[in-house]
Amino acid sequence: MLAAPFVSIFSRREVDFLPRDLARYDTNKKINKLSDKLLHNSIIDQSLYAQYDVKRGLRDIDGKGVRTGLTNISEIVQNKVVDGKTVPADGQLYYRGYNIEDIVNGFVADGRFGFEEVVYLLLFGEMPTSKELKDFENMLGSYRTLPTNFVRDVIMKAPSADMMNTLARSVLTLYCYDSNPNDVSIENVLRQSLQLISVFPLLSVYGYQAYNHYLRNNSLYIHVPDPSKSTAEVILELLRPDQKYTELEAKVLDMALVLHAEHGGGNNSSFTTHVVTSSGTDTYSAISAALGSLKGPKHGGANVRVSKMFEDLKINVKDWKDDEQIERYLTALLDKNAFDRSGLIYGMGHAVYTISDPRARILKESTGSLARAKGLLDEYDLYARVERLAPEVIGRKKHIYKGVSANVDFYSGFIYNMLNLPTELYTPLFAVARIAGWSAHRIEELINGNKIIRPAYMSIQEHKEYKQLNDR
Repeated sequence: MLAAPFVSIFSRREVDFLPRDLARYDTNKKINKLSDKLLHNSIIDQSLYAQYDVKRGLRDIDGKGVRTGLTNISEIVQNKVVDGKTVPADGQLYYRGYNIEDIVNGFVADGRFGFEEVVYLLLFGEMPTSKELKDFENMLGSYRTLPTNFVRDVIMKAPSADMMNTLARSVLTLYCYDSNPNDVSIENVLRQSLQLISVFPLLSVYGYQAYNHYLRNNSLYIHVPDPSKSTAEVILELLRPDQKYTELEAKVLDMALVLHAEHGGGNNSSFTTHVVTSSGTDTYSAISAALGSLKGPKHGGANVRVSKMFEDLKINVKDWKDDEQIERYLTALLDKNAFDRSGLIYGMGHAVYTISDPRARILKESTGSLARAKGLLDEYDLYARVERLAPEVIGRKKHIYKGVSANVDFYSGFIYNMLNLPTELYTPLFAVARIAGWSAHRIEELINGNKIIRPAYMSIQEHKEYKQLNDR
């Protein structure tokens, strides 16, 4: 009963962090003036980065990541050696030394769900036997519960339209329910990791249900998860009012989780996990920091941008089968004359892959199967056309010749849309999968890291003479 009025109070612009006596404080003008001063004293001459050989974004001049650590967890391969020269190749992704395509082919051939097996592999470094996998699935199912009244007292008391912030707040609050939250022994961190992996679907979907009810005035559904179900099945049964879903829907969602579970130690959120873990902090703080990283539109939030871009494309391109019309729209995107005028074609290009992203290759097949079942092959064909035409348009407009391909976000948003998942949950679903990789990286850092991660920043600020207040 407290949730709705609490939110409505703090949604009123006139009380949002503003002084009470507005007649005395012209806050907006003061903030604008201070902002101008801040900008004036913060801008760095861009040429200095090259002058001092600073690797911006921890990347070299060719865009390759600066090596900052070693890992056993996953490997990204984007090149091959031909006649002694390194050349771009179709991307490959390995989980603990296993090619992701072999892993996918294995559980698909068996007609099984694959995410739980991948979680086991990422955490423990080897493929489980049938018995080990069953025991592990049972363990995750037993952990798939929240503390008594947690949904009422935490999730429903302060609903938010931003599910990633809701998820991060819930993770931090779980610290208070842990009888041993600060112990960073491997056994305790493993226990915490397994519990978080198990409850991330609950935290995400319950957070959305609270938002959907209190802020959008829709019916509230808080279903109890079936501990015998896979993670993908649990997400669908918790989200849908009737708890019904088809096997194909669950299998396609499971595939998306598998492909989002891990992607090398250098991605922004996994690197964040290493950095924060190296300080010796607790698991809940480390994972909430990773969530803050993943939330960004340049990382986990990209699939939402892809979906919204296609919504705009469908309005502005009258004939979805006309390549010329599609090319004109894509050109307008790059010219900052369409959609959000960012100059980007969302879902195209990757910091590592050039020829192809293996996750996009795999997900494309699942996307086609689901589109066929949903009667949405025309939309699937539109995505395929954009995937084919965008690299050509980008190459012409930006003179990029190293190769640009669709990334995993290109198709994942379309899949979530076909599954009738709300856009508010697109990035949290990424987190539901990636918590497996974060946990593995946190444990790897605890086992092997013995120094706090502290890269150097070079100061270019000139020294100044201090003056007393009355002399300034």
